[in-house]
Amino acid sequence: MDSPEMIFGIRKFLRCASALAALIAIFVSMSACDQKQNTFVPPPPPNVAVSQPAQQTVTDYLYLTGNTQAVDQVQLVARVEGFLTGIHFKDGDYVNKGDLLFLIEEDVYRSKVRQAEGQLAAVQARLLRASQEYDRQLTLFKQNAAAKAEVEKWKAERDAEQAKIVEANANLELARINLGYTRVTAPFAGRMDRHLVTAGNLVGAGGSTALANITCMDPIYAYFTLNERDLIRIMEKMPEQAQMPNRQKTVSVFAGITDTEGYPIEGRLDFVSTSLDPNTGTILMRAVFSNPRGPSGLPRLVPGMFMRLRIPIAVREKALLIPERALGVDQSGRYLLVVNDQNMVDQRPVNVGANVNGMRVIEKGLQADEWVVVGGIQRARPGTKVTPVKEATASAAAAPTQK
Repeated sequence: MDSPEMIFGIRKFLRCASALAALIAIFVSMSACDQKQNTFVPPPPPNVAVSQPAQQTVTDYLYLTGNTQAVDQVQLVARVEGFLTGIHFKDGDYVNKGDLLFLIEEDVYRSKVRQAEGQLAAVQARLLRASQEYDRQLTLFKQNAAAKAEVEKWKAERDAEQAKIVEANANLELARINLGYTRVTAPFAGRMDRHLVTAGNLVGAGGSTALANITCMDPIYAYFTLNERDLIRIMEKMPEQAQMPNRQKTVSVFAGITDTEGYPIEGRLDFVSTSLDPNTGTILMRAVFSNPRGPSGLPRLVPGMFMRLRIPIAVREKALLIPERALGVDQSGRYLLVVNDQNMVDQRPVNVGANVNGMRVIEKGLQADEWVVVGGIQRARPGTKVTPVKEATASAAAAPTQK
């Protein structure tokens, strides 16, 4: 029979064994938890917003710069000698064609006209006398009552007076022309610059004297140059226009100036030079714009201004456009991130065109049915898988202008 001490020792041993077993179980359980937490689980593909390119009609433009010049600009000069007796305009005035501007001793030249008329009348009288005497002497000669020398004498007198008639008529015409030069009138409607000579000064002495400048303000020209590459581009994209007769060709030109946004001023192409400048490789062109006076009495455009110009050269019916934010750039140029059927990201180099209200025209490198990453671009890496979140196709139709 076991002793009480032995029974107590067995019970103590069993309690220790149970505690040890519990500790082992806890340790094994903790090890299993640690092993489960350290197992690598790959993250799901990131979500990115994708959209197909918008399709709409887009006009291709050529962007240039030019300078305005007057259609007509003349320096008025004194063509006869005399004292300036009158100035009949105020500096900066608008005048009409034929308006009197300057007057130069008109009375003196009117007297010279009367003098030339008197000289012509005297010559005509002498011619009449010589003609009558010639006819009389010829009659007497036929009757053997006059010498042949007398007939020849009066014939020479008559011919000489006829020559003097021509000279007197020329002198009279010249006097009338000079009389006309005393009245300096506007050769066309325009705006006067400041007068360069004040009344009372002698003008036209020893040569012509500049009096003032007059400038036609409406319409107005804008001259610009086009390089060889853009010239070829225009000829390629405007074949129908090139085949039209000259009277039917109308190429619109849109312009903007410093204080305006966009290109609100519309004109037309007026002139193209016949050849390129071999030194610069450019060709000179000219547009003409209407330039009426505004509420202030002055026109919007004046000669010498800088202008931004835009010329439409082609219309594309189904151009592809994507948001500007979707474009990336690296050393090779512009690119897009495109998601394929397997949701893999592909970096696609593209050629871009005009900007239309925040949308960029894609000229090459993209198809209409492809999906482009437009949001979450920083999470899309070429060659990796993504979870595309499709968005509605963006549109630039609300924008009537292009920049």
